[in-house]
Amino acid sequence: MTPMTEDTDAAHADREDARQERADVLVIGGGPAGSTVATLLARMGWRVIQLEKARHPRFHIGESLLPMNLPILERLGVLDRVRDMGVFKPGAEFPIDETNYNTFRFERAIDAKFPYAYQVKREQFDQMLFAHARANGVDAREQVEVLRVDFGADGRPALAHARDAEGREFTIRTRYIVDASGRDTFFGNRLKLKRKNSAHQSAAIFSHFSGVQRRDGEDAGNITVQRFAHGWMWLIPLQDDVMSVGAVCFPEFLKQRRGDTESFLMKALESEPQVWARMQGAQRVAPVHVTGNYSYTCTRMAGPGWVMVGDAYAFVDPVFSSGVYLGMNSAEHAAAVVDGALREPGHEAALQRAMDRRLRRGLKHFTWFIYRFTTPVMQALFNAPRNVWQVEQAVISMLAGDVFDNRAVLRRLRLFRAIYAMTALGMAPTAFRGWLRRRRQVGVDVRGDTLQPGNP
Repeated sequence: MTPMTEDTDAAHADREDARQERADVLVIGGGPAGSTVATLLARMGWRVIQLEKARHPRFHIGESLLPMNLPILERLGVLDRVRDMGVFKPGAEFPIDETNYNTFRFERAIDAKFPYAYQVKREQFDQMLFAHARANGVDAREQVEVLRVDFGADGRPALAHARDAEGREFTIRTRYIVDASGRDTFFGNRLKLKRKNSAHQSAAIFSHFSGVQRRDGEDAGNITVQRFAHGWMWLIPLQDDVMSVGAVCFPEFLKQRRGDTESFLMKALESEPQVWARMQGAQRVAPVHVTGNYSYTCTRMAGPGWVMVGDAYAFVDPVFSSGVYLGMNSAEHAAAVVDGALREPGHEAALQRAMDRRLRRGLKHFTWFIYRFTTPVMQALFNAPRNVWQVEQAVISMLAGDVFDNRAVLRRLRLFRAIYAMTALGMAPTAFRGWLRRRRQVGVDVRGDTLQPGNP
């Protein structure tokens, strides 16, 4: 009996070995952040496995890129492809009344490296980046879900358990894990790091339309950011006569919807004359999506043997189109952290701390503006911009994504905060009512998302 037992054990071990793979780095997620970090690490010579639980192309919101995206895309070697699939975006416009709007052109940013950006269909953009990662040597797989991660005695992730589309389970023994899982925030949920934002909350309803009127001339590709009584709306021109149209709302407003979701969206759009005038003759060409409260931050960005990038770590609000840029920017930094940690393990903690400080600093400037964007004070300042001490140019630089390393911009953004405070004092009763309403939203819950987990 003993030989049979030994043979059985050996056969079992062989089957286990057959189902176990090895990688230097496992990247969870196939969005822009995941594909960016996977590509860069593969170029550095590491064996990278990237797992995406869905299948490209898949619908995703967040179509408006920032100028600071473009240097990253250039370094990845895909800028020409983005130019081919995108709509040229020289700036962002903010309507004032029924006929007038202010346009903030990126060419006016302080030290503008790229005075423009692009609007892209995310299903095309994400698929292209994923394929590019594969072409750069990444073992990039779709329809494979990471189920759990086992940590070793040293506290580092050692073994990831995954399942493919056919239901086959396997394991990956890895030296490092990058969580680029978006709103799924793999480590954020499993390590209980995710925290609902206590200062800001919003919800969104949106779709794609054809036949929406575009602006004339050079403004045709600009994103429109239109405030309304219950939040703000966006109009993003895409190729093939498609316009992404949606509204980011106070949760208490979205909870009022009854019955047909499309009717609710159209009624919201009708409330703003500038938007509604452009919607005449428009036809919906995609489902209407709703997503509930989605503002959160994780208490940690990294730990021994793992790091989070993009929406896996934090998501605030899409008002300044910062999501894709923050994801790709953090992915670039994470690639340097992982490479450095694998080559010199003793440097890991310092590398992670530096990344944490830098990304929190940039995120802080976005979130300060976003938390206050719907207030009467911010509306007054955006409706009548003044370039005293280049403050308006600094705000344009922020809109372009230049919030990490440009000290000239950061100094002037701090000055803008002082201007905001003085303006708030000058309109104190109105400002206080706006603050109270914004604070009230944090406790309002909206359910019933129609998007796959991980969006927007």
